[in-house]
Amino acid sequence: MDAFYASVEQLHKPSLRGRPVVVGGVGPRGVVATASYEARRHGVRSAMATAEARRRCPQAVFLSPRFDAYGAISGVVMGMLRDLSPAVEPISLDEAFVDLAAGISGGLDTASVTALGARLRADIRARTGLTASVGAGTSKLIAKIASDSRKPDGLVVVPPGQERALLDPLPVRALWGVGPAAAESLRQVGVTTVGELAALPAGRLVALFGTARGRGLHDLARGIDARPVVADREIKSISVEDTFPVDLVDQADIVAELDALVRRLAARLRARDRSGRTITLKVRRSDFTTVGRSDTLPGPSDSEVVIRDVARRLLGSVDVAGGVRLLGVGVSSLTDVAQQDLFAGPPVEAEPVEETTAGSERGAGWFPGADVVHDRHGRGWVERVEQDVLTVRFETPDSPPGGARRVPADDPELRPAPPPG
Repeated sequence: MDAFYASVEQLHKPSLRGRPVVVGGVGPRGVVATASYEARRHGVRSAMATAEARRRCPQAVFLSPRFDAYGAISGVVMGMLRDLSPAVEPISLDEAFVDLAAGISGGLDTASVTALGARLRADIRARTGLTASVGAGTSKLIAKIASDSRKPDGLVVVPPGQERALLDPLPVRALWGVGPAAAESLRQVGVTTVGELAALPAGRLVALFGTARGRGLHDLARGIDARPVVADREIKSISVEDTFPVDLVDQADIVAELDALVRRLAARLRARDRSGRTITLKVRRSDFTTVGRSDTLPGPSDSEVVIRDVARRLLGSVDVAGGVRLLGVGVSSLTDVAQQDLFAGPPVEAEPVEETTAGSERGAGWFPGADVVHDRHGRGWVERVEQDVLTVRFETPDSPPGGARRVPADDPELRPAPPPG
């Protein structure tokens, strides 16, 4: 999918269409998850610090992620891929490999695969309103690079025997396993492109990187990638975390932020039809020391109440007197069926904690991008969160762009809403 998170936001929010949109941590310590193509033209990229993204594109709209919205659309797309073949390997919410040979009823020649790719792109757009880029080739490596080579809304099919024509001009960083350090090592021996890498003797690469990695890079550079598509690749864990713009020092603020993280985590579990037994807490204190705690349930769960109860108990075992810079919570030992221990008593509701805006980008339960509904103004979304006031745009995916209204954060007529259907 093309700029997936940002594209979903533009799909659901008419006033964002054609504007630069950045999704990720919205605080000064946040990190960009996805940038729209309008923002990318200003140099904003995934994994960039949000503060740097604001400097490069101050006119962008910065939003926190809505994983429940992304998960719903991802489920539609993954279902369409499984209609093509039972061998689908999801890589993330917005990307997957499909082994056509395991299920396709038509031909696997270049013309047939090109026609299938065109139909798939058209069907995805018709079902979701979003664009996808499709790459096809004789291996995972070629399919991945092909899908990235003509974004957005691209279709590239690499015929057998033409792999080197795609690979040779690319920088070495295009290959899996070549990060900044490896690229610098190769540059020092005069190698900057995949074609130059392919021309090196395998023994030279073994000397540089060791036997397994060196031979692996030699094969990849020549387009050789024998890894199979692993259907429904197991997701080992699901987690969320936030870095706060100001260290949290008040215990109530810390617990409120932890509860907000648990809500997001539970939504991600439900979106992926997963539950898990092991709950993990991550705390980075103001002195940058990081502490982890975990506990294992009698049986797997996707219950927000259960996860919150365990996470709060784990937090109680960590000394946070000096302040908290980052909080994270995750679930592992995953299964696709929630089956609570039959002999355990019912989960006890954790005592409610008043949420505040102190040091938070999700104060009082609101965050930039959140879906809301107002008794008088209807559906909308939160554009800006201030101490006691929200800026809300009241619009729906099918409406004209909506005007912005300022409403009190505690307005009794305003409440959270599910993502647009």
